[in-house]
Amino acid sequence: MREEYEKFVARDTEILIIGPEGPRRFKQVWEAERYPFVGFADYRHTVADRYGQEVNLLKLGRMPALLVVDKHGVIQFAHFGDDMADIPKNEDVLALLDRLNQGEVAR
Repeated sequence: MREEYEKFVARDTEILIIGPEGPRRFKQVWEAERYPFVGFADYRHTVADRYGQEVNLLKLGRMPALLVVDKHGVIQFAHFGDDMADIPKNEDVLALLDRLNQGEVAR
């Protein structure tokens, strides 16, 4: 998403990354990676637990999750990965955002 961030911004989209690290480690990673979007540490797993994000210690911890929430706070799309590489392609998410911006419901 970082590489195509401008495409998300052009679709009036805010990206929020929630990481499992503690605040200090999260800040170190965030600054080292120079992410252009918003992020915060969820080291107590409050958000992850709330939305049912899986933790699998045999697969390196918290599995990837991507949720698209509309401007009314309604989750229009949810993807919960089966492994660390199971992340939707940017082109698919951008197409979904285009449909949502045209007034379609993603469900």
